Amino acid sequence: MTNEAASPATGILGNRWFQLFLGILCMGLVTNLQYGWTLFVKPMHETMKWSEAGIQVAFTVFVLVETWLIPIEGWLVDRYGPRPVAAAGGLLIALAWTLNGFAATLPELYIGSAIAGVGAGCVYGTCVGNALKWFPDRRGFASGLTAAGYGVGAALTVIPIANSIASNGYKATFIRFALILGFSVFVIALFMRRPPHSLASRKRAGVAGDIDREYSPAQVVRTPVFWCLYVVLTLVCAGGLLASAQIAPIAKDFGIASKPILFIGATLPLLTLTMTIDNIVNGLTRPLSGLLSDHIGRENTMLIVFIGQGIALSGLVLFGRNPYAFLIFAPMVFLCYAELYAISSAMAGDIFGTRHVTANSGMLYTTKGIAALLVPLGSVITVATGSWNTVFLGCGVASIAMGFVAKFVLEPMRIRFVNHGGEKPAGQLAHAARCKSEPTV
Repeated sequence: MTNEAASPATGILGNRWFQLFLGILCMGLVTNLQYGWTLFVKPMHETMKWSEAGIQVAFTVFVLVETWLIPIEGWLVDRYGPRPVAAAGGLLIALAWTLNGFAATLPELYIGSAIAGVGAGCVYGTCVGNALKWFPDRRGFASGLTAAGYGVGAALTVIPIANSIASNGYKATFIRFALILGFSVFVIALFMRRPPHSLASRKRAGVAGDIDREYSPAQVVRTPVFWCLYVVLTLVCAGGLLASAQIAPIAKDFGIASKPILFIGATLPLLTLTMTIDNIVNGLTRPLSGLLSDHIGRENTMLIVFIGQGIALSGLVLFGRNPYAFLIFAPMVFLCYAELYAISSAMAGDIFGTRHVTANSGMLYTTKGIAALLVPLGSVITVATGSWNTVFLGCGVASIAMGFVAKFVLEPMRIRFVNHGGEKPAGQLAHAARCKSEPTV
């Protein structure tokens, strides 16, 4: 691996909007590792006779590995730059889905999912962290726009993947898309670069001290504001993650998955249409919520969307047997959940600075791994109770509660920390002076 600090980007490679575009492309290519997974569950169950709960363990393995390794991958990005880390991620993704296609046992499927988690974490952590570094003055918008690729990419590919599974089987689909997605990421990653250090002198208007204060991951984990935000993200993520993993089984349990729906002159199965809309709003909400948080505040935005997610999760199980109610509440879950880590990544930069933002935002992203433990547990509870109501209503209440915690507990804590957080860590005064002395790019 080469340290990019010695060779700053020039020409189009040094244009921050071009770098943002590359990150969006990569995110769009890895999204189906998570959001396309639900399409494979029933075919694997029917073909291999594996239990759905056993298959969903693979989803949990993927999310756990993806999230828990992101702080390490983020440290590598901060140290060596985005290019080698994202390129390695592309190769691992190609390998992972190929292994999924050949898996003859559940342990083999779990191995493929673990490798996919490493690859997705390399790409996700690189792209979001790089966006935050290139856009310290527009963190919410830049991280949201990057994360938008994670939803829009799924919207563009969910129908081809569904059609491929129906025509060629899930195994051939895994292998075909492994090559398409993995190697595309590898090629794009070769053009990614880190920004010049002078870009750190820019700051978001209205956030006192957010650039001059730089905290390493070891220092961040010793702050109460980090752990408050960590709990909020974990509890809200649980509901959104359950919905994204179980949306297809829920529709099939309700007996409405194949119901034909006329939409803009075309007739599509309800589940295919719902997932397409889910992924469109999944993508759109990220930059919009990020932009909104840049203007009205991170916690105010959290309050709005967390309450919205709670309503959506509850409505999905209470009224979702009606196909049109399902078409409303399922996309509403994604509309109110998908922006979660775009906003939290921006907050990592607001509170803890830009220098270590990839690793610090990666530590917040590990909350997704903890929440993923509830996915197979949700299946077990559903089997025991005979209904999705207990799981989704509980997650809905938790999401609404966390909206109020974000506004009335986290926000005052964050303001006190930013304005009166004590002495800067050793070496920060010199670093701040050096950054200010360099010309703005």
